[in-house]
Amino acid sequence: MTPSASASSAAVTGSSRRTFRLAVPPVSGVLRPRLAAVCAALAAGVFLVFCWGVTIGDYPIGLGEVMKALAGSGDPGTLLVVRELRLPRAVVGLLAGVAFAVSGALFQTMTRNPLASPDMIGIIEGAGTAVVAGIVLGWDGGLGTQSLGLLGAVVTALVVYVLAWRRGTTGYRIILVGIGVAWMCTSATDFLIARGGRFQAQAAMGWLVGNLNGRDWPQVGPLAVAVAVLVPAALLLGRWMRTLQLGDDLATSLGTPVQRVRLALLLVGVGLIAFATAAAGPVAFVALAAPQIAQRLAGTAWPPLVASGLTGALAVLSADLIARTLIPGTELPVGIVTGVLGAPVLLWLLIRANRAGSGG
Repeated sequence: MTPSASASSAAVTGSSRRTFRLAVPPVSGVLRPRLAAVCAALAAGVFLVFCWGVTIGDYPIGLGEVMKALAGSGDPGTLLVVRELRLPRAVVGLLAGVAFAVSGALFQTMTRNPLASPDMIGIIEGAGTAVVAGIVLGWDGGLGTQSLGLLGAVVTALVVYVLAWRRGTTGYRIILVGIGVAWMCTSATDFLIARGGRFQAQAAMGWLVGNLNGRDWPQVGPLAVAVAVLVPAALLLGRWMRTLQLGDDLATSLGTPVQRVRLALLLVGVGLIAFATAAAGPVAFVALAAPQIAQRLAGTAWPPLVASGLTGALAVLSADLIARTLIPGTELPVGIVTGVLGAPVLLWLLIRANRAGSGG
């Protein structure tokens, strides 16, 4: 190799290294203390709102009594109300918030797009179509809304992945195909509701808006297992998620198995969103907004998974608290509150995308 060629190669190598350092900021140093502080503050907020929510109901219970009941002490009546009637609702809200937010963070990282979330690419809509079909047409076969929601989300994700496949997948194709599938599922859901009777339509709409009313322990179990298995799996995939931010070509050159990683992220994200939707219904905007809020709180280049999960849990529990206290004597579905609060976040993200030249 001539000296000029060697110098040229060294310059290219040095340029690539500089690009890599700029594109992937280190997670050590100044970022870690801030991220740890944000996670600690979010965890404290989740615990406070969780306990506060358990105090609310027709039978008033003080915060101190709730703490005693959670620790296993107190009078039998308080223990019954807290553990059997109110705690399942709070646990479903917490776990669903974590699952929605972590799934949203995975999709946004995988596609390198802050607007890519299960809300936008058809997975939640597919779960809703399956549940509404079971309610209106009697196709549940004894499965119940949880199993139907899970089945609908998984089938929809498979359809999106197959249609987006063309010698591999890209985040751009997944988003475009997902938007089209989402509109198809929404149209099918509207048709089913219009075809059904009044009571069937009311039952379907009650689930479609996202609701924590009437949740009990049998609905907690599958969601808890899914979160316990899939969230650690998402954390293990974290090192590959960072290289995906560089683009497929550079990630491949750095040794990342792009297609396998993207498929693994898709499976984990779909599993989380499917179980969360099956347990709590399609709670709007949590998967979209929570990762972006966590990213800005932590000051990272991509949505941090732990902070995103805690932000999602805090968002769902806080929205449920507002829904139960906003109108005295009336419990609004939690999805109404998240929809009202999440719509401004979506508009803000669209404005930022347009200013950055990526909004179309």
